[in-house]
Amino acid sequence: MAWKRWLPPVLAASVAAALLRPNSGPSSPLIGKPVPAFTLVTLSGQSLSLGEQGGGPAVINFWASWCVPCREEAPLLREFAQKARNVRVVGVIFQDRPEAARAFEQEFAIPYPSVLDPQSRTAIDFGVAGVPETFFIDAQGIVQAKQSGPLTRDSLRLNARKIGAQF
Repeated sequence: MAWKRWLPPVLAASVAAALLRPNSGPSSPLIGKPVPAFTLVTLSGQSLSLGEQGGGPAVINFWASWCVPCREEAPLLREFAQKARNVRVVGVIFQDRPEAARAFEQEFAIPYPSVLDPQSRTAIDFGVAGVPETFFIDAQGIVQAKQSGPLTRDSLRLNARKIGAQF
């Protein structure tokens, strides 16, 4: 019965290790599969299709102006969009009003296009559970990575390398 003495500390250590392990959120069934195609309208009224992004690597970020973590990661995504030479960044506005999204874009000087997603159909196609969520698509249109929750500089660089981003 000596094992009973060790059981609580072993369980506590296992739980602590699981909680402290870096986690980018749940995986996605899209990993390794073609990105869901979409054609949506930007805040400026132009039509944007994923296929029109030049066929190169892409980062698709689902965000909302009311989302505090989205506000925290916005400067990082802006910097990435300005520095990454071969990657397109597209924002997909999640359950937000166009006026609030425009104000968000202005506040954070977002240099990449953001599209409206009426009825959240694109979010559903991507399996988005909440915002922010970011998908990393390679030049062949295959989803290579997904980040649930806010990006960090390290997670953004790591996932951007998976799609061949050049800085």
